[in-house]
Amino acid sequence: MVTILIPGVLRTEAGGAARLPADPGSLAEIFAALARSHPRLERRIRDESGRIRRYVNVYVDGEPAGLDTLAPDGAEIQVLPSVAGG
Repeated sequence: MVTILIPGVLRTEAGGAARLPADPGSLAEIFAALARSHPRLERRIRDESGRIRRYVNVYVDGEPAGLDTLAPDGAEIQVLPSVAGG
């Protein structure tokens, strides 16, 4: 099992959860499964073509990751949307 860490700004789309479990695999596979269980959250992470949105950074065990990155059993996936302000 892997853990997806959900930042406060996205927790509404995750039913208030700070962490979500997922099966190990590539981030593309994990986000496809997330689309089935939490479609609103997944739409905040990936765009209509399935790519990670420009303003979202994803890390697996603290390392920058892309859709082809594998998240092995026990990994933590962090999803960090950029925050803009002025």
